[in-house]
Amino acid sequence: MRYRTFCVAIAVLLGVDSARAGDGPAVREIPAGVLRDKVQGAILGEIFGNLNGLRHEMKYIAEPGQVESYVPNLAGGARTDDDTDIEWTYHIYMEKDGVLLLPPARISEIWKKHVNRGIWCGNLYARGLMDLGIEPPLTGRIAVNPWSVFNVWGQFGTESFGVMSPGMPRTGCKIGLHYAHVAVDGEPVQATQYLDTMFALAYFESDVEKLIEAGLKATDEKSEMRQVIEDVRKWVKEDPSDWKATRKLLRDKWSRFKGDTADRNGVLLNVGAATGAILYGKGDFAETVRLCFNFGWDADCTAATAGTMIGLIKGRKWMDAQGWQVKDAYANTTRENLPNDETIIGYGERVYRLARKVILEQGGKVEMREGKEMLIIRAEEPGNLEALASPVDRTQSLKSELLAGVEKDLESADDQIKARAAYLAMVLGETERLAKEKPEAWKSAITVLKEKYPKVITNLYDSPAPRGALFKERAKGAGVDKPVKR
Repeated sequence: MRYRTFCVAIAVLLGVDSARAGDGPAVREIPAGVLRDKVQGAILGEIFGNLNGLRHEMKYIAEPGQVESYVPNLAGGARTDDDTDIEWTYHIYMEKDGVLLLPPARISEIWKKHVNRGIWCGNLYARGLMDLGIEPPLTGRIAVNPWSVFNVWGQFGTESFGVMSPGMPRTGCKIGLHYAHVAVDGEPVQATQYLDTMFALAYFESDVEKLIEAGLKATDEKSEMRQVIEDVRKWVKEDPSDWKATRKLLRDKWSRFKGDTADRNGVLLNVGAATGAILYGKGDFAETVRLCFNFGWDADCTAATAGTMIGLIKGRKWMDAQGWQVKDAYANTTRENLPNDETIIGYGERVYRLARKVILEQGGKVEMREGKEMLIIRAEEPGNLEALASPVDRTQSLKSELLAGVEKDLESADDQIKARAAYLAMVLGETERLAKEKPEAWKSAITVLKEKYPKVITNLYDSPAPRGALFKERAKGAGVDKPVKR
């Protein structure tokens, strides 16, 4: 069966920049040393927020945390965690293959080889779908992956793609969307565009309110994501000294599932929390990250996001001057068959090299000035690359695209192909029809799915509201029960 690969049409809207106005496309300029310093600051900031935030993850749901002080600390070094290590895996292959947008089949191959533990929620579900031979972006479609409608992966899995796109927010969004769609769709990819726009522009703008305003331009004006951000901005302006008041308003308006999984692991509350912390933190790194802890929900994710932003603005040299303890190690504890000798600086250097690649591929260049490299960047204005689909689950369009192949594949001699066809038919609501039209083929394919892919079925039954109930109903209707643990 052939699946359509995801493609984002990008038309670069060139603006007027003070560097070179009037003589063609606007440009921005940044010394190579400054670019490296800011990339290194962003990566260290992300890792601080992620690993220092783990002890606060999912601890403060109904009420905020009470963390009174915070001193960034990585005295024992850093380690892999899903906030950074899936991106790290992509970076390695982006360099190895010389390709910024790894093809879907290659992404699936990489995940099967390296991404088998230390993953949860939408990513865990997507990984199971890959075992069936389903490739991105189908692994992240709402009709196929029940987590993808809300999962915070659109936030915490894409920061580095904005970081590697200095001054080019649309390019950062294009790369971020490509990888976000492995596991999410809908509102979560509005978050991807919001955040990657801010990271791309934070090289040249330190005012966080202006960065948030630019990020808003990258969201669909009809999206809930945009409304959450606008709400938080309004609440902060109305009460600029009381973050707890804003946190309460955010919880009361945007908690849709009584604090359960789709709230605490959801992109709306968590991006709202990160935005609030960035505004109340006023550019102070430690204070911003502390506030992320206290806003709660998926606190390590929000702290990693905000830490990336402020770390990029401040730069690594500034961060080193604060006296925070940092051991330069990034221990690989989760990604099998990848380097075991990575360091924090080495991680940052890889992103720095990719940033140079992005600059050059987008029409920029390198000039030598007084013996030092200056990177010339083709400037981009922020804008929304991908609006919300209507309807957001795309079920009917997927049926039109996939069902002819599904019906053929039910009769395949290959068990994986049969199981894949059975899964797609089941979640797309075609069980009753196909069981009548192709009874023998259907029975055989469903049996293979149940017997050879129990992890996929377990993931389905473990999926939460709002779409988990629909998936379970359709599985039961197909005679597919949750596997019994032995």
